[in-house]
Amino acid sequence: MNREEAKKRATELVDKMTVEEIASQLRFDAPAIDRLGIPEYNWWNEGLHGVARAGVATMFPQAIGMGATFDEELLKEVGDVISTEARAKYNFQSADGDRDIYKGITIWSPNVNLFRDPRWGRGHETYGEDPYLISRLGVNFIEGLQGDGEYLKTAACAKHFAVHSGPEALRHHFDAKASMKDMWETYLPQFEACVIEGKVESVMGAYNRTNGEVCCAHSYLMDDVLRGKWGFEGHFVSDCWAVRDFHENHKVTASPEESVKLALEKGCDVNCGCTYQKIMDAYQEGLIDESLLKRAAVRLFTTRFLLGMFDKTEYDSIPFEKIECKEHLQVASKATKESLVLLKNNGILPLNKNKIKKIGVIGPNANSRVSLIGNYHGTSSRYITVLEGIQDYVGDDVRVFFSEGSHLFLNKTEPLAKDFDRLSEARAVASNSDVVVLCVGLDETLEGEEGDTGNAYSSGDKKDLKLPPSQIKLLETLIETKVPLIVCVMAGSAMDLCLADEHADAIIQTWYPGARGGKEVAELLFGEYSPSGKLPLTFYKDLDGMPDFEDYSMKGRTYRYLEKEPLYPFGYGLSYADISLEDVTKEDKSFDAASKEGIEICVKVKNNSGFAADEVLQVYVHVNGTADEVLNTKLSAFKRISLEGNGEKTFKITVPAYAFTTVDKDGVRSVTGNGADIYVGFSGPDARSEALTGKKVFSFKI
Repeated sequence: MNREEAKKRATELVDKMTVEEIASQLRFDAPAIDRLGIPEYNWWNEGLHGVARAGVATMFPQAIGMGATFDEELLKEVGDVISTEARAKYNFQSADGDRDIYKGITIWSPNVNLFRDPRWGRGHETYGEDPYLISRLGVNFIEGLQGDGEYLKTAACAKHFAVHSGPEALRHHFDAKASMKDMWETYLPQFEACVIEGKVESVMGAYNRTNGEVCCAHSYLMDDVLRGKWGFEGHFVSDCWAVRDFHENHKVTASPEESVKLALEKGCDVNCGCTYQKIMDAYQEGLIDESLLKRAAVRLFTTRFLLGMFDKTEYDSIPFEKIECKEHLQVASKATKESLVLLKNNGILPLNKNKIKKIGVIGPNANSRVSLIGNYHGTSSRYITVLEGIQDYVGDDVRVFFSEGSHLFLNKTEPLAKDFDRLSEARAVASNSDVVVLCVGLDETLEGEEGDTGNAYSSGDKKDLKLPPSQIKLLETLIETKVPLIVCVMAGSAMDLCLADEHADAIIQTWYPGARGGKEVAELLFGEYSPSGKLPLTFYKDLDGMPDFEDYSMKGRTYRYLEKEPLYPFGYGLSYADISLEDVTKEDKSFDAASKEGIEICVKVKNNSGFAADEVLQVYVHVNGTADEVLNTKLSAFKRISLEGNGEKTFKITVPAYAFTTVDKDGVRSVTGNGADIYVGFSGPDARSEALTGKKVFSFKI
């Protein structure tokens, strides 16, 4: 069904409603209107990395892990799996009269905010720190969610619009101040791609203000940009209870009724929260006109008609059996494999099961289900921790010892014990093992959204980049044993890994690898496949020189503006295979032509080892002859490739014309340079990546 037809039907339906009925439909928990054949509908559902909060579903790695895959096709496949399972659930639930929260087909995902500061607790919900990477993955995820059928399979939602990435503790009254250059260079490009390319059906506003205006009623962002410049035709939803913040925290209005008026006037169509329960009060006081209510209702029912809620659709026959089916679990397994990033390896990996008699698995995250799943998660019918994955893999051939080693963040695991009550056990495990796998990091109780249940630091943000003191003590203890040490970091953000980098034999960033992710971690340790994930964000050595968390300028932040050497750079990740670039050629194009048409690059790649492997071709651009370019370079194209052992292939990759544009101080994107440096490799073109990989990138000028 096309939008014009859906809008026509929506208008006809809304015209039959009373004012009270229209007002009721602008709440996230819209009640039924029996006389018009409209069932109740709850707009709130989550699908960040699997259908969330509604029972059993296939659970993928957390979004930041999927960012590390640099795999557009995979993200589309993941979105398709999520929408299939959301439809399967919707079919049996609605047939049973169950139309509760988290059971609809409007999915409030993806989170395409940019992970600008490593302290932000919700950063693991995003795809990383680069707007181009986020846009490519976000668009494909949206296309997977929404499908390409006659009707929308589900309705995706790009959130949180815009300029939103912490601090969590301040978000209900915080004003994020961003220059027009930073807005259009960093904070808006991914939203633009989701709206224009991905045709996302919904956009969610953020809690905070941006440059003085509340994001859920923002003249510039919502009127001028979203519906004006970008031509967005879908519906706009507030973040949950964000409209209440207008009068209670931001103090831009004096009452709930005034907040209703402001939100509706600026185009917030559905309210997640309670404030739109005051719509009729605002209407009776003469603050709002019926036309405002109708406009919002028509947009919402247009989406419902596009979803086929009042028709028979090709999705009505998706059966219950598709939920967590074998094919979907295989996609989740693939996603986990591609997400794992090998940060260090002195040759200890891959482990040889035939040469190891005893392996020690230690750490608070080694046997933790919580550390598998991140936040906004569903329920798996089975979980496989790293400990269980290793036990299953080695079977009876290798003795596996285990110790928790420490609490996740407290100084003791037992309330009545002395501090560090598991260290002696950890030492014993290590001294009796040929090799130790140490699983440290965080989970959703330490980094997450403000208000998350049980969040140890209340806001969800990190106060610094260090592991909790209990885990640092454990790491130091195991280093002292001199037993070969492999560190698995289970966290959704950049941590200070300097101590591990100096002393451990290998380090793997596992992120939150998914409900059964321990299986893929074990298989990676033992060389069943080669690691191929790349860091979607910079791992800093420390926070020295980092701007204040509340400062939204990009100076010194992310790889594009970094002014000091990182520990591990954006785009970095090691492999078991030795893959080299043999030759790089480009189209014979001038800068002027490339800035209009893009430029195609041919890359000859050779695997110099017998290990079949994936790699990620990365192209970075720096435009010359202009003061408007980013400080360093910017990711401008990427392509996941596969090579057989000792194989050789030639791949084509296109750098889009967009890569040769820059953004001036007024936020205007245009071609202002007179040439460009282009870098091609399996990492960024920085000195640290070259030192870590031992490989240089190809470069040329146009």
